[in-house]
Amino acid sequence: MADLSSKVRMYVGTEIKFGVDVLIQNDGQGDYIKEWNLDTAQPTQAQLDALETQADDYEFNLGQIAKRKAEYGTAESQMENIIENGLEAEQTRIQSIKDKYPKR
Repeated sequence: MADLSSKVRMYVGTEIKFGVDVLIQNDGQGDYIKEWNLDTAQPTQAQLDALETQADDYEFNLGQIAKRKAEYGTAESQMENIIENGLEAEQTRIQSIKDKYPKR
């Protein structure tokens, strides 16, 4: 189940500042929107629920991107691989990492 913050991101469609634009709070009974400081109308629960799949995919993809970055290595190590083994070898290595951690 996706976080409320992810659903809000999907609803708004642009980057937002939580704690400024939108304040999410949890008083022990689950997350809810305490403050909405955007020009866009605050979403209803039904609108947020309709974004569950998109928000799940968003969260999944964030995890996959983090795994990819960890395996890519530093820019320096990538450049070293290109210099030592050629651009095609690095492209093949990167593609194998992308295949290992596909996004939705």
